[in-house]
Amino acid sequence: MCEVFAGQDPERYTCTTRRLRLNGQSTSIRLENAFWRTLDDIAARDGVTTPIFISTLHSEVLERRGEPSNFTSLLRCACLKFMELSDTRHASAIAAE
Repeated sequence: MCEVFAGQDPERYTCTTRRLRLNGQSTSIRLENAFWRTLDDIAARDGVTTPIFISTLHSEVLERRGEPSNFTSLLRCACLKFMELSDTRHASAIAAE
């Protein structure tokens, strides 16, 4: 039942810490590699580096809602949202054929 999940490469869920600046403040963020790859994809799609994308996202969240209580969770959910939007666009493109 769970073979597709249990059989995945452990490298996908190994955590990596990256150091970056959020609005001028030096910080580090620890995420699973699969999330880092997705964030890298989002940044590349937007034509920016991953640190710039993350810093911009942080700034926009600050403006809308104030300081997030768990920014790494917000990043994971941003990755999920990106995948949901990608799936929806892909499904729409297939339906239009």
